[in-house]
Amino acid sequence: METYGDLIAAEDVLLFVNAAITGTGQREFHGGAAEQRFSLDFLHEYMCVNYRSPYAAALALDINDHNAVLIVRRLLETAREATAEQRDTEGRLIARRLALLPPQRVYRLIGELRRAKVNNRRTRAILRDWLAARPDQSLDAVKYRPGLKRALRHAHLRPVETETGDFLFAPRRHPRYRAPLLDAWRRAHHEQGALYELPYTVAEGFAHRHGIPRDTFLTRIAPRLTALERLRLQESARGHGTAAATAVAVDLARMPLTRLASYVLALPPADRVARRAELTSALHGAARRAVRAAGAEEGSWGRVTAVLDDSHSAYGSGVKRRRPLAAALACHHLLAVLAGEYTALWTSGRADALLAHPSGPTPLGRRILDALDGGGDGGGGGGTGLAPERLLIISDGWDNAPPGLAAEVLRVWRTRLDPERRTSIVHLNPVYDAEGFDVRRLAPTVPTAGLRDAEDLPALVEFARFAEGRTDLAELTAHLAARTERFLATAGPVREDRG
Repeated sequence: METYGDLIAAEDVLLFVNAAITGTGQREFHGGAAEQRFSLDFLHEYMCVNYRSPYAAALALDINDHNAVLIVRRLLETAREATAEQRDTEGRLIARRLALLPPQRVYRLIGELRRAKVNNRRTRAILRDWLAARPDQSLDAVKYRPGLKRALRHAHLRPVETETGDFLFAPRRHPRYRAPLLDAWRRAHHEQGALYELPYTVAEGFAHRHGIPRDTFLTRIAPRLTALERLRLQESARGHGTAAATAVAVDLARMPLTRLASYVLALPPADRVARRAELTSALHGAARRAVRAAGAEEGSWGRVTAVLDDSHSAYGSGVKRRRPLAAALACHHLLAVLAGEYTALWTSGRADALLAHPSGPTPLGRRILDALDGGGDGGGGGGTGLAPERLLIISDGWDNAPPGLAAEVLRVWRTRLDPERRTSIVHLNPVYDAEGFDVRRLAPTVPTAGLRDAEDLPALVEFARFAEGRTDLAELTAHLAARTERFLATAGPVREDRG
């Protein structure tokens, strides 16, 4: 028999997973960065002390990089509190997750461990294996020089190549280097042409030192840019002439869905209209790739309606501009691929998803009424007149026009109009609520899950069933164990260097 304590434990685990998916320690529309960092620190401490095994298992879930680093650090700092079995599982989880993290985050983590004087044998072994798996240590020596030096000293290791060691710790020992990248760094101090052989983030400093015009630099460094660097430099390049903008153009066909949605929303409306066919095709293609990667089938979800929040709060904040709206736009295109019949209802009532922008209040209750009525007059998808088989609500949960209507509509629908649950309803929330230590929920009768990237939507809809108020701890534990096993069995490539 499941006890009350089991139910509390399951709720605590679900609450933490939602926080670890959405919380980044940055400012949100309704909350500041300091409050969010304090809230997340409390949750990490609480989980590590009370539920260490599920806490470590969260590394196998679709949590964001910020919280993955916090988990790794706390597990390494508290290694003495773990059993031998826990240490073995944690070590494998940490090693696998580090391989998926951007290298700059790992080097920053190593610096934090060094300052905290965390240098036990397991930590050194994990760092040794991670460094050994890096595909090009000369690239790391140039691009992350201070981080690599700290890592080698902290783990008491020698570089793979003696020449790399000399470059890091005795750079004047060699008049030139055999490794092309190391020698390019040496030559870039006095030779302008050499800096274009270096990674962008390193070359940028040399370009400033040599006084090279920005448009010239961007045009010539373009072949060295990573996909994320191209995305970040779009606005800068556009302001420095056609040649620079063309050189750093983003390859839309290769961009992940949510990142592509962010790119589209950053474009002026006139540009979106002018490039409608190109952008719509790219979004649809990215959605199809995401569906295939998730192991789902196109058109397999039947009749689907989505209520999508494009209210003023969907802007996010200055450090997370339009992030909630980007999640909604990406989910819109993903659901259009997953559904057999699809209806989209934006809270603003607009019908053109490509021109979505944050504005107005959040009439979630009215849009949910439209959705359950078969499409109503909410715009965006041409309703079917039938209640959907699936209703997905993508919103930060701040229902305010009028306040509380969404909760009442969902309560009446679930308890009186559809107690047999013919319509599956899931609320996906892309925003962490620091004050509530969770994502904001719409109603107790509807499961809510945190959402970071739209690509994770199929897995999150499955995971949301644990949050319906009838959580079975044994089933949740089995789910975490299965995800951990799959995560550890997947021998994926080392994460691309994101600059």
